[in-house]
Amino acid sequence: MLKKPLLTKLDIINSAKGRVLHAMKKSDLGYEGFEEAYFSTIYPKCIKGWKRHKSMTLNLIVPLGKIRFVLYDDRDIENINTNSYILSCDKYFRLTIPPMIWVAFQSLHNKESILLNVSNLIHNPREADNIELEKINFDWSFVK
Repeated sequence: MLKKPLLTKLDIINSAKGRVLHAMKKSDLGYEGFEEAYFSTIYPKCIKGWKRHKSMTLNLIVPLGKIRFVLYDDRDIENINTNSYILSCDKYFRLTIPPMIWVAFQSLHNKESILLNVSNLIHNPREADNIELEKINFDWSFVK
């Protein structure tokens, strides 16, 4: 089982009529099985989070728009860390998040952004914890 977040560069195949955006293969590092894939959208200037899955591994891909993901890892109380990742077609990566890491995300696009999650479990609201955005200190105004 993956213990730390993983950022994986993904392939985009261009053609005259459109693109193919790869997401995940069974042979990829971070693949923990497949139970569900779903899309989620976020509107401009909005922030969703904080959520922490107890057992689910997330595999997040942004095929349209631009989203900043912020991860807050408090599993080791003496070594708490926060990392942020910006995903889009221009920065086309898959972000794999193991269980027990808090995640929140922010739209950085002027239109609705969309993300794909390929997860190892079927969504179950009892499997995740949610807290208010203000409970974890992060400056949402700073963008690289």
